Amino acid sequence: MTISLDTLLKDKFGFDRFRPGQREVCESLVAGHSAAAVFPTGGGKSLCYQLPALAVSGTTIVVSPLIALMKDQIDALAARGVAAARLDSSLTAEEFRTVTRHVRRGDLKLLYVAPERFTNERFRALLADTPISLFAVDEAHCISEWGHNFRPDYLKLARFAHEAGAETILALTATATPPVLDDICRFFDIEPARAVRTPFHRPNLVLGARRVVASDRKATLIELLKARLEGGSTIVYVTLQKTAMDVAAQLHDAGFPARPYHAGLPDELRAKTQDWFMASPEAIVVATIAFGMGIDKANIRAVVHYNLPKSLENYAQEIGRAGRDGQTSRCELLACVDDRGPLENFIHGDTPEEAGVLGLVETMLGGDEEISVALSQLSSLHDIRPLVVRTLLTYLGIDKWLEELTPIYGKYQFKALVASERMFSHFEGDEQQFMRTLLAQAVAARKWLTIDLERAIAATSSDRRRIVQALDLLADRGFVELKPSGLVHRFRRIRDGADLGAVAADLVERMRQRAIRDLERLDLVTSFAEASDCLSSRIGAHFGEPLDEPCGECSSCRGTGIDASETTPPAAPALDESLWQRAVEFRDDEMIDAIATPVAMARFLCGIASPRLSRARLTRHELFGSAEDVAFTTVLERARASI
Repeated sequence: MTISLDTLLKDKFGFDRFRPGQREVCESLVAGHSAAAVFPTGGGKSLCYQLPALAVSGTTIVVSPLIALMKDQIDALAARGVAAARLDSSLTAEEFRTVTRHVRRGDLKLLYVAPERFTNERFRALLADTPISLFAVDEAHCISEWGHNFRPDYLKLARFAHEAGAETILALTATATPPVLDDICRFFDIEPARAVRTPFHRPNLVLGARRVVASDRKATLIELLKARLEGGSTIVYVTLQKTAMDVAAQLHDAGFPARPYHAGLPDELRAKTQDWFMASPEAIVVATIAFGMGIDKANIRAVVHYNLPKSLENYAQEIGRAGRDGQTSRCELLACVDDRGPLENFIHGDTPEEAGVLGLVETMLGGDEEISVALSQLSSLHDIRPLVVRTLLTYLGIDKWLEELTPIYGKYQFKALVASERMFSHFEGDEQQFMRTLLAQAVAARKWLTIDLERAIAATSSDRRRIVQALDLLADRGFVELKPSGLVHRFRRIRDGADLGAVAADLVERMRQRAIRDLERLDLVTSFAEASDCLSSRIGAHFGEPLDEPCGECSSCRGTGIDASETTPPAAPALDESLWQRAVEFRDDEMIDAIATPVAMARFLCGIASPRLSRARLTRHELFGSAEDVAFTTVLERARASI
C-alpha cells in the first residue's frame, strides 16, 4: 500500500500541512514528472525533495554548493530516521569509504553532493549502477548565463542527469526572474506548467534604505543597532573581508556581541562562529556573502547591508534570511556612493584581456583534435581566472567547437592497510591475477605508492573504467587508502576550419556583454536604494510579482527613505598622480612583466587578483589595492594613456 504524502509529512517531518507550493511540486515528482520550484528564501524548498525521496524507490541525488546546508539537513534527517549522507571535501578517508559503500548497496535515500563532484570520474563510476529516482538541483538559477550567478558546471548537471537515467529532475531556486526561469525549464527539460512559483513578498519584512557617507557609516550602523534593532540576531553584510574584520571589531568595542565571518578565515573558526550565531539569541555577525547560505535560523530580527549588494538577486536572497518565524524583522540598506567602485572592480576582474582569450582559443582549437589539460594550467598560462576559463570553454562547447569528455585523474596514489597476500586472498582466478598485475605497476615513494593509469591500462589490457572500479573496490573493502591526483580535463575538437581570431573576438564580446549586464545590475541596486516608490513592490516587480498596492511599511511608504534631490552625490575618487608614478617606477625598476599591460597595471592598483599577479606574488605588495577606491575604468584610462 502506497503511503500518502500527508502521512509522510506528519510522520516523518512533524508537519500538519504543506506550505504554499510544496504539495504541487511533491505530487508532480511522485507522479513521475520533473518540476521547478521558485520559493523565497526560507520558503521550504528542501521538503520538496526530501518528502518525494521517501515516497519512491531508488536514491535521490541532491546537488548543492553549500556544505553547511548539507551537514545541517543530514543531521536533521538522521534524527528522523532517514538514511542520508554527503560526499564532500571535508570527509575523512574512512568516512568517504563508508558513504560509497552505502551508495553501492543502495542503502541511502538521499545523497548530497556539490556540483564540482560530477567532474570526478570515481564519482561518476559510483553512480553508473545506482538507480536515481530524483535528481534535485539547488541554486538552479546558476544554469542561466542571463542570471546573476552563472556557473558553467550547472550546464553539465543537466546533461549528466539525463545520461544517468534520473527518473525525475527538480530544479530549485529563490531568485529566478522570468527569463531565468525559462532557461531553467529549457535546460532541465521541465514543462513550464510544472514550474511552481510562490509569492515573493513577505509582509513581515520591513525594508528600509538610507543614504550615508563613508565617514558616518559606522556611527549610523551603531545607531541602528541601538535604537531600532534591539533583540534577536542580526546579520550585517559587507563586501570586503577586511571590512568584516574592521566593523566587527568596532561593534565589539562598542559593547555589541559581534564577530566577523568571511571565506579567508580558517575553516574551524568559521564553523565555530556559525555555531555561536545559531545558538546565541542576540548574536551579530558581520560577514561577506560567504555567510548565510544554508543558514536556517528562525529569529533573525534584522539584516543590514553595510555595503551595497552586487545585485537585487543577492539582496533578495540575503534579506530572506530574516524573520523566518513570521515575526516583524527589519532589512536596512545603507546606500553609499563609495561602494560602487569595489563592486565594479570585481566585475572588471572577471573580464579577461583579449590576448589571453586568443591564447586560450589557440590552445584549444589550434592543435591536436583531442587535448588533455588541467584548468589551472590554462588559467595560469593565459592569465584568466579559473571560473572565467570554465565559462569560456563552456561557450566553445555551446558553439559546437569543442566537446568536453569525462575528466580523468592522471595518477592514483594509495597506502596499503593490509598485507598484499591477505588482500589477494579475497580474489580468485582471473580476478586475482588482474589485481596482482595492476598493483605490480605501483611505484613506491616515501609514504604513498603511485599507479600511472596509462601504464596500468597497457599492462592489464583493460579499460580505464575497470581499473578505477578495481581501485575503488580495494578502498571500499578497507585494503588501501586511495587518493587520486592530477585532475585533467579532456576535450575533443568537433569541427575544423575555425578562424581563431574571429572565435576569440566573439568570446571577448560575450564577456564584455556579461560585464555590461553585471554593471546594469548594479544600476538596478542603486535605483532601488534611491527609489521614492514602494521598495517591496519594486523588488517584487523585478521577479515578476509587483504588489497590487504599496506595502505601507517600507521607508519609501513611510516617507523616511532617500530623497534623490536632498544631496548631490560626491564625485568619484580620482587617481592620485604620485601613487601612479610610484607604481610606474616600481614596474620599470624591477622589470615586472606581470604589470606590463594597461589592464594588468589597473588590476594591480585596484586590488584585483589575477593568476599572473598571484604567481608574481604582487598581491602581497604594498601597492596592490592602493587605488581600490578609484574606479577601474579611471585607472585603466590612465594606464592606456601612458603604457
